[in-house]
Amino acid sequence: MSKTRTLSIALVGSTLVLVGAVANCGGGSPATPQAKPSVAEQAKEVHTKNWTAPSFKMHGQALCDQIMAHHPELISVTFHGVPPGLADVYTMFAGSFPERIGNADDPDDEMVTKTGITILDPRWHRLHDPVRKFVVMTPLRDSSGENIGLIVLAYHNPSNSGKTDLDFFTSARALRDGLQSKIPSYAGLFEAAK
Repeated sequence: MSKTRTLSIALVGSTLVLVGAVANCGGGSPATPQAKPSVAEQAKEVHTKNWTAPSFKMHGQALCDQIMAHHPELISVTFHGVPPGLADVYTMFAGSFPERIGNADDPDDEMVTKTGITILDPRWHRLHDPVRKFVVMTPLRDSSGENIGLIVLAYHNPSNSGKTDLDFFTSARALRDGLQSKIPSYAGLFEAAK
């Protein structure tokens, strides 16, 4: 049986925002429910690598490192897109978990990159997540304001934080917009950091 969750959709300025996560629509029927994998099985999940980063530190990675150094409210930050010279190879190309760089993007990552929407994901009752967090997936933009990929920001979200979806969206948008002047072009994210 498919699991569904209602998504709220809102227009904030010129940004379309989906609130909630994309539902997991597994197969099965009411008579034969699918067994949920154990936490141990989920921990073994391996993402397919579809790209290898160069041996030098790229500008995109330097930006991720700077973001993490200046934003203790974050658990992680990642940049996603199609590396220059490739076609339809959607990947994480920079981020705060270096071992994940080169992982193939999930469908929701590709959706944000291709359509320019923003997804707000409160991470309700996720088994993979050892700590409460709030994830914002929003288009990454260059200095001209052009959508060039995806930035994913995972925020600490303790149960007593009192923060709303709008608080996380506003924070993520300000952080993303503050990066624009540091990204003269998409290809520049893949060049050696200076």
